[in-house]
Amino acid sequence: MNREEAIKVEDLTVAYGEKPVLWDVDLTVPSGVLMAIIGPNGAGKTTLIKAVLNLVNTAAGRVLIYGEPYSKQRRIVGYVPQRGSVDWDFPTSVKDVVMMGRYGALGWIRRPGKKEADMALAALEKVGMSRFAERQISQLSGGQQQRVFLARALVQDAQVYLMDEPFQGVDATTERAIVTLLQELRAAGKTVVVVHHDLQTVPEYFDWTALLNVRLIASGPVSEVFTEENLRLTYGGRVSFLRHGERNGAPEDEKRTGERGF
Repeated sequence: MNREEAIKVEDLTVAYGEKPVLWDVDLTVPSGVLMAIIGPNGAGKTTLIKAVLNLVNTAAGRVLIYGEPYSKQRRIVGYVPQRGSVDWDFPTSVKDVVMMGRYGALGWIRRPGKKEADMALAALEKVGMSRFAERQISQLSGGQQQRVFLARALVQDAQVYLMDEPFQGVDATTERAIVTLLQELRAAGKTVVVVHHDLQTVPEYFDWTALLNVRLIASGPVSEVFTEENLRLTYGGRVSFLRHGERNGAPEDEKRTGERGF
């Protein structure tokens, strides 16, 4: 099936010093998919997200978003960084953090007004955080902080969302709420790319995946590329992926062991 290309990565190489973190990566992300980027620690998953966002210097290659560089498409791209990369002691409220998602549309001169405040409250309602709107962000739990980040991305009303480990450190209830939200975004025609660690949930949560270990091992529909062979190529044989038959049509009691615990 032909799909419009939301993201196209061509011949991308990123190095920190003399060490390549990404090497000659070619990746196409079709429009309207919910994609997991998976791979071992140090595989370059976060670097790939940052390269799409033009947040790291590249040694070679280019990235296009709907056929244009990020500098021309930043208003249609939403970003949820790793929670641990943010200074949560910064003295600001939950609502103000969410309204920051509108700065790209407003520009840095116009101040957010009632419309933006209403949008922020609606997004907080969507993620179950409306009653925390006036709370300082330092007073939130890890799962609550992650929901605030998602709300901030929602008010951007982006076409492409890039999320770096949105499930990290959240409880099961928050994880399920995030999954539901991501699937709603996909149903609305958005493209969502997620750095993800738990291999066991990939077939349940995502319809597209990219397997990365400095080089791109494989990418495509989960049903086609999320295979034992590709996982072993990606993780260097460190993954135990035991099952009683092929994944399509396998018994409900098939056993899969993800990256966690290795």
